[in-house]
Amino acid sequence: MDIQLYDLPDLADYGQDFLLTWNQPKKYIEVTIQVAEMFRELHRRGDSLRHFNTGLAVSIFRDQSTRTRYSFTAAANALGLGVMDLDEEKSQIAHGETVRETANMLSFLTKVIGIRDDMYLGMGNRYMQEVSGALDLGFEEGTLPFRPGLVNLQCDIDHPTQSMSDLAWLKQYFGSLDNLRGKKVAMTWAYSPSYGKPLSVPQGIIGLLTRFGMDVSLAHPEGYDLLPEVVEIARTNAVEAGSFFEVTHSMEAAFEDADVVYPKSWAPFAVMEQRTELLQSGDKAELKKLEQEGLAINSSYTDWECNDRMMDITHNGSALYMHCLPADITGVSCEQGEVSRTVFDKFRQVTYQEASFKPYIIAAMMFLMTVENPAAELIKMNPNI
Repeated sequence: MDIQLYDLPDLADYGQDFLLTWNQPKKYIEVTIQVAEMFRELHRRGDSLRHFNTGLAVSIFRDQSTRTRYSFTAAANALGLGVMDLDEEKSQIAHGETVRETANMLSFLTKVIGIRDDMYLGMGNRYMQEVSGALDLGFEEGTLPFRPGLVNLQCDIDHPTQSMSDLAWLKQYFGSLDNLRGKKVAMTWAYSPSYGKPLSVPQGIIGLLTRFGMDVSLAHPEGYDLLPEVVEIARTNAVEAGSFFEVTHSMEAAFEDADVVYPKSWAPFAVMEQRTELLQSGDKAELKKLEQEGLAINSSYTDWECNDRMMDITHNGSALYMHCLPADITGVSCEQGEVSRTVFDKFRQVTYQEASFKPYIIAAMMFLMTVENPAAELIKMNPNI
């Protein structure tokens, strides 16, 4: 790949947070992917990505994470930032410190804050918006000499770093963003022996890929609905892009003639609502009871598995399998899961390539939050571009 900067504009949205992909101009999405591709190529060459001479990137993870936690740390380190992973149990947050105070106290020498808050339906993105507002106020009042950018590392509504990484991978796989137009994506629920997986990955996929002209078929059993407002965003995107969006309760219908399949488990909507209430109240006994109820509901749909039979009905039997990882693999990580061993083994290396874009996407988000002229800054960082 030759690194080219001719299509990298000055950004009117310099300094903005990255919280929901559908709130970002389409051009900004494209530029973020382009910068991520440049960073990926520079790293392959062994060239430096260092942009900052000093400063921190602060991460706040309210849920477990492997890929996103690593990717945030790797991206910050590559750009020259130190990383502080805030443990809320060891901070004054545990003693009632306000969001406004925490946001400002963490930001004196901070360039970027990343937050993962996906456990509480109706609350995760709201918390990020509250932090964003506190940062605005701190900067306006002069408390903060620099307003840190805020990156959504997954919330209850969207998972931008995942869906953006998936879009970057699809661009590479099919050759260009233009080549994605008219390709059919099956974003389907799949069985898992786990009950509480967030809704944000499928919501992020349908909210982003429909903007780029992909025909998206969302499939799930009854009761596993996504947030109605996000489904409506996907419908609107499809109309504006001239693409197709549908919701079906048949995994087979979604897989039929699909170019891309994304079988991924998530929790029933009603279960997620109840889970939020119980997590807030700290009722462990009722949470355990809810888990058993969720698992019982899931067990009715063990046939929702991505296997060889299902892959045979995709477009020419050669659809691309995608997953945000870790996948629940039948006979490997669990007795019965989202995907058969044979399908996952066939696409294992491909899913690793899909995941490999995330550090560069996050690095691109961090970079674009802090520069007014990305092309000039990239040349300054590395004159060999």
